[in-house]
Order: sequence, then C-alpha cells, then structure tokens
Amino acid sequence: MVSLRGREAGGAPFTIERQRFIVMTAPIVEAECHIDGRRIAGEGEAIRSINPTTGRELAVTPAASPAQVAAAVSAARRAFDDGEWSRLGPGERGALLHRLADLLERDREKIVDLAATEIGTPISSAAALHVDLPVRFFRWFADAAARGPRDGYEQPLPLHHDPVVSSSMLVRDPAGVVAAVVAYNVPVMMCAYKLGPALASGCSTVLVTSPRAVLLTAAIMRLIEEAGFPPGAVNLVFGSPSVTAQVVSAPEVDLVTFTGSAAVGSKILTLAAPTLKKVVLELGGKSPNIVLPGTDIEKAVPASALRFTRNSGQACGATTRTLVPQADFDEYVERSGKFPGGLTVGDPHHPDTVLGPLITGEHRGNVEGFLARAREAGAEIPVGGGRPPGLDDGFFLEPTLVTGISNDAEIAQEELFAPVGVVMPYTDLDDAFRMANDVKYALNANVWGPTPDALAFARRLRSGTVTVNGGGGMRGDAPWGGPGHSGIGREGGEEGFREFFEVKHIQWPV
Repeated sequence: MVSLRGREAGGAPFTIERQRFIVMTAPIVEAECHIDGRRIAGEGEAIRSINPTTGRELAVTPAASPAQVAAAVSAARRAFDDGEWSRLGPGERGALLHRLADLLERDREKIVDLAATEIGTPISSAAALHVDLPVRFFRWFADAAARGPRDGYEQPLPLHHDPVVSSSMLVRDPAGVVAAVVAYNVPVMMCAYKLGPALASGCSTVLVTSPRAVLLTAAIMRLIEEAGFPPGAVNLVFGSPSVTAQVVSAPEVDLVTFTGSAAVGSKILTLAAPTLKKVVLELGGKSPNIVLPGTDIEKAVPASALRFTRNSGQACGATTRTLVPQADFDEYVERSGKFPGGLTVGDPHHPDTVLGPLITGEHRGNVEGFLARAREAGAEIPVGGGRPPGLDDGFFLEPTLVTGISNDAEIAQEELFAPVGVVMPYTDLDDAFRMANDVKYALNANVWGPTPDALAFARRLRSGTVTVNGGGGMRGDAPWGGPGHSGIGREGGEEGFREFFEVKHIQWPV
C-alpha cells in the first residue's frame, strides 16, 4: 500500500491510501436481453461498459432494437393476461421471490465482485448495498405476496342501507404490466424495490436498466431465470434513452416505476401522459444533516462524513447539506478537515477502500464544474476538491467539503451525486428549520442532538424519511421516497406494495 499526500485542510495534511489494483477473479457476465423466457443478443447499437477504476473497456454489448423492445412489452402483456404467470397464486409468487433471494445469497461474492468492477462500489460496502439489503427487501415482498396487502386481497365493507340494504367488498387486483426503470448506482436494490412488489402483487414486468449497469443487471436477470419465474414475468431490455422512452410510452404498459434524476423523471411523466398510465418516481435528493445545539460534535462528524461519501456520494439519500449552530461551526469544520485522513480512496476490490471512483469521466467533469463555479462565487474548500494524486486512470474524486456559501448557492441546492458535502452555520432553530426545508428536494434528512429535541425538530421537516442520531438499518417494512422534486409515490414497505394494485369496489343488494 502506498500513502499519498492529499490537499491540506485547516493547515493539517490528510492522506489518501492507494492500493495496487487487484485483478477481479470472477468472469464478466455477458449481457443479453431476456424476452419471454429466452436470452436474446441485442440487435441495436453497441454499449461500451467501462471500468470506472481503470478507465478500460470491460465489454461491448449490443442494445435492444426497437423490435426487441416491442417484443419484450408484448411478452409481458401476454404473461399478465393469460400466461402461466397469471395463473400462479400468492403463495407461489412468494416462493419464487424467496428462491430468488436464496440465489442472491448464494452468489454473494460474484455480485460483490461485479459491482466493484462495473460501477466501482468498494467491496467493503458492496455486500450490504448489492446483496444484503436487496435480499431483505425481496424476502419482505415474498412474505407480503403470501399474506396480501395490509387490508387483504379482498376486504369486506360494512352493510350499506341507502336506498336499499347492500353489501360491498374491495378487491385489490395487480396493476398490470409494469415498466421498471433502474439507475446505475444500486441496481440490485432497485430491482428489489421495483420487481419485488410488482411480482408479489401479480404484475408482469419489463425491466430497463441503465447502460452503466448492464453487466450487473444481466447477472441478476440470470438468477431470476434460474429461480423459475414463468416466461414473460420479467423481461430485460437496455440501451439508449430511446429504449426507455419506447417502453414507458407503450400502450401495453399500465404502470411505470422509475428511479433517477428529477430531469429525467419529468420526461417520464410526459411520455406516460398520453396513455394516462400510473407513474411512481423515486428521484433526487439534497438532504439536510442538522446538528442541534448540545450535539456531541466529535461523534457527529465521522458519521456525517460517511453519510455523504458512501458509494462515493452516488446515493440519492446522501445527507450532503450540513447545518451547524454558529457557535459550533468552527469546531465542526476543523474536525471535518481532519477526518478524511482515515478514508481510503482507491481500488474498490481492496477491503480497506472506503471511496471508489465516480461512474464516468463525464460525471466527474460535471461535478468539477460545480466546484469551480462555487470557488468563483467565493466558496472555500477546506477539504479535498480535486483528483487524488496517483489515481490518474480512473474517475476518482477526493472527499470534499465546501464552506463559505449561502443556502441559496447552486452547490447547496443541486444534487451532485458525488462525495461533496456543504457545511453552513445557522443562528437559531427557526433559521435551521427554514434552511433545511428551503430546497426543492425532500427525500431524506438526519438530525443530531438530544433525542427529545431531535424528534421534535424531525416532525417539522418536510421529508419522506428522517433519521435521528443516525437512525438504524434500512427496514423492509418502511417506505422510501419524498415529495417535491424527490418524486411521486413510495417504494418499499406497505405503501410501496400498494402502489402495484388497482382497487375494485363490488356491491350487491342483500
């Protein structure tokens, strides 16, 4: 291991540890479309998969052609309307999802290795992000399939007496054909969030993955095939944005569930509008991390830094806007300047690595543009802000802290999807509340402080999720999502399951 000096913070240098690159042992899984139970080589344009750690080409995969996309959508329609899939009962659907979870656990090392290679997730966190959490969610939806939604697949209503005595029940039917569009950062977890409830409810699906995660998603699709799902229940296509547009706008599709940026989410809404299909969007975040008076700063700093650097900051729920009492601001920044010395940036296959690369050179360039504009506007960057020395081949960026900005600054308002956090002081709790909510996103938040005070503050926040003092592990029964530019609807838990049903009222005279 070679220690390389990085940028100085507050007069104290920090180090970035660079490991010699470790050659992956698992073979690259060829990416193929899956249509109506068959693996089919794409007939469209070539997709180049690039290793973000080395900048070298991993594979060249042909995308789905328009005819193949149409075939995938038609296969899903047939499977839902009158295929073998449509005849399976809730218990059988649940058993298939449990089988898929079993296979994910069996192939744990392969999935971790592939995630580190294709999308740069360090193996130190890849198992949790790409195996353990997806398994938890798949199993939760497997059990939900067997028991049904909270009020049941059929829910009796009380007798009604006007103008005659009548009885009623609510019947919850699967929504139909689902277009599940996933992003590159945690594609396995997104499959669990989207395919899990869709398949549990009885919907058929067309899975559309990001071109940046084709290899990993294809590996998961092979496990779906091995689990024994009937033909057409899950179909996989991928390619340029035109592939997504074709699936989303297809009249055979009844529901679209999408994870990605707010800009693309608005396009998804436009594409879905002519056929008036239901849309569930899990979009971006610029989440606040509020430090209340009385917080132990020494404990809050490391946990806060890890929250915006995990997966190299490529997480929609990253708490990238830290708000600190004016009296504690200098101490917080000073401690934050020292902490990156313990963060190892380098080869994702090395067990000590905490930060891997960003997904592409283009994405890193966009982030560097945000930092350059912030500097020009007078911001200070006491930690990081550049490319780690000695890691020239991949798309690495130092963990970065930005200060000296106002809450309305571009870098404090826009999602960067990178290991960049901003720290801003506030005068009192009303000021902190105003700053925390004064952003177009409302996906996630964290509050540090004495528990009663933090809970009271959490209740005031406009946010889909709020953790207090770090919260706990991600729960399979809890929803994820948020209002504003963070999306429409919810994923996960009972609320996420219910998104995949239509409710029918049946009434008859007694």
